[in-house]
Amino acid sequence: MSLRIVVTVKYVPDATGDRHFADDLTVDRDDVDGLLSELDEYAVEQALQIAEDADDAEITVLTVGPEDAKDALRKALSMGADKAIHVEDDDLHGTDAIGTSLVLAKAIEKAGYDLVISGMASTDGTMGVVPALLAERLGVPQVTLLSEVSVEDGVVKGRRDGDAASEQLQASLPAVVSVTDQSGEARYPSFKGIMAAKKKPVQSWDLSDLDLEAEEVGLEGAWTAVDSAAERPARTAGTIVKDEGEGGKQLAEFLAGQKFI
Repeated sequence: MSLRIVVTVKYVPDATGDRHFADDLTVDRDDVDGLLSELDEYAVEQALQIAEDADDAEITVLTVGPEDAKDALRKALSMGADKAIHVEDDDLHGTDAIGTSLVLAKAIEKAGYDLVISGMASTDGTMGVVPALLAERLGVPQVTLLSEVSVEDGVVKGRRDGDAASEQLQASLPAVVSVTDQSGEARYPSFKGIMAAKKKPVQSWDLSDLDLEAEEVGLEGAWTAVDSAAERPARTAGTIVKDEGEGGKQLAEFLAGQKFI
């Protein structure tokens, strides 16, 4: 039986761009380019490696987001994933991590899965809680923050590296795992892969396809909210210390004033 792998990916604003909040305190995506979250590329890479070692495996990449989120799916497909699912609905605007986990769980159940792989966090929200929320909603084990992962005989195994020690973990499939940026560099899409991605299937689902109501997601259904936001202060000129015999003392006083020492 084919090993069904679902990789959750996110379309995020480019961190090098000039990002702003919209009037409703959600990220203004119209003013900045988007891309596949770099941390999710590691998840795609690990799925590809697991599939290469399996007798038969199929990789589905799944995202929840606006029309442009298809770009993130195409990137994953060009890396080597087999097919994609895009959940898009105007009522999803403003959905928080808890709502996102609900939508993803419904889509994963509808698609069918044995193993779900996620990145350790998104590069915009950086909450890192969605894999655990997914496992809870799906009712399956979670093995998170892995720097090494493999699947054998219906069991997913991996290594989690901590500050003082490393743990060897495992769980029976079906399961949810997340991988860190130490799990191995993601491959670059080849020209052949980019061309092949254009022919791979991308399904589009909305909330009605997942039996969800608008009130369960979006800003209205969010469990968390942004109360206020302000522009980052402009950079000010630094302090220049002229060393005329007292430079070391002035430097120490400055560092102490900033509570660096």
